Amino acid sequence: MPEALERSPVAPDEYSCWLPRHRKSGSAARRLLRGFLAGLAGGELYVTAGELVLTELVNNAVQHARTPPGRLLMVRFELWPRELRVEVHDASTARPAVQAAGPDDERGRGLWLVEQLTTGWGCGPREGGIGKLVWAAIAPAAGDAE
Repeated sequence: MPEALERSPVAPDEYSCWLPRHRKSGSAARRLLRGFLAGLAGGELYVTAGELVLTELVNNAVQHARTPPGRLLMVRFELWPRELRVEVHDASTARPAVQAAGPDDERGRGLWLVEQLTTGWGCGPREGGIGKLVWAAIAPAAGDAE
């Protein structure tokens, strides 16, 4: 997995917000992403995959980031000319890993889905802060890229 993606020289439209580490934060993050994309030309091309990927990343941070009580999550979105980048920041340094889920397993498929729905994803330390950020890059919906 690459740690960074090449960027277009055009500046993105971006948004970030802090959320509580709570089971309802996934739905709050989806609402924020829909609102962000609704205000941007071509934003509708990223909604479906963007919501699925963002929900998985937020839910992973809520369920698996072992942090002290009261720590927040940050979600960040950037829309570039041909890519939506979503990030989830949390206070844990534990890196996510794709799991091999069996046919009867109830869990373990989330990051595999992220891999299938994105052009890339990765994890790295938070610049100037504790913990990590997990990012994913999403291409426009198939057939609508041009």
